[in-house]
Amino acid sequence: MERPIGDIDLSGIPLYKKGKVRNVFEVDDRLLIVATDRISAFDWVLPSLIPYKGKVLTQLSKFWFDFVRLVCPNHLIATEFKDFPGSLLPFQDVLEKRSMLVQRTEVIPVECVVRGYISGSGWKEYQAAGKMSGIKLPKGLKESDRLEEPLFTPSTKAEHGHDENISFKDVQKIAGSELAQKLRKVSLELYQKAALFAISKGIIIADTKFEFGLDGDELILIDEIFTPDSSRFWPLATYEPGKSQPSLDKQFVRSYLETTGWDKNSPPPALPEEIVARTSEKYLEIYRLLTGRHDLA
Repeated sequence: MERPIGDIDLSGIPLYKKGKVRNVFEVDDRLLIVATDRISAFDWVLPSLIPYKGKVLTQLSKFWFDFVRLVCPNHLIATEFKDFPGSLLPFQDVLEKRSMLVQRTEVIPVECVVRGYISGSGWKEYQAAGKMSGIKLPKGLKESDRLEEPLFTPSTKAEHGHDENISFKDVQKIAGSELAQKLRKVSLELYQKAALFAISKGIIIADTKFEFGLDGDELILIDEIFTPDSSRFWPLATYEPGKSQPSLDKQFVRSYLETTGWDKNSPPPALPEEIVARTSEKYLEIYRLLTGRHDLA
């Protein structure tokens, strides 16, 4: 097993932003997004690292960006080191397979969530109010039920703290009516295209989230897409509504933390070695199942 990477410093390359998982650097007029092996849950970055995680996030996003490129343009310029600027050559060992050179955009401050099944915060909201993001749902739905049609259930894009579910009217206030309509339409098209493909591989994409930016008036898909950090992946073979589902995504870590007694208001505990190893296996497994590739570990 490779040594996981918790932080990355590229001497001489300006750091643009440090997120929970990614470090973003400025490279001329472009950005370099580097996925570390950090993992976050409940708005905390955990002290444990997950081997291969950053590579899975990057390579799976690359796969999906190519798969849905006809639905919406994306920010990806290069992921192969041979296509990177020469200034990055000294850092090849650390950047290989975990970095993307991307174009800059004006980021739209909305998390574009699409749900095909009722789970997570959507299930909690439905239990409390019979709705998701202001959308009234039929009575009698069970946890993990498939929805009659996928729903656009956006949330705020919080730099710090927790994203909050919002209504489509809220998106219209943030982005304007025309752009809000386009965000919803494109998000649903992206989800439906990927979900059909995933089913053919024995995987249910229960829900996912997208981020978008603008290049002038052109809508650009950015960040990551259909990864275990941004989506719920359920094995089709064991799918059974009425309960939570076994997952091939970050939910495995969230579920473990729920058993520890951690109050979510103080620094989180380290993950046991077996949880770290199993999480790494899950990330690698979903990559292999969806792409058919075995080139990361």
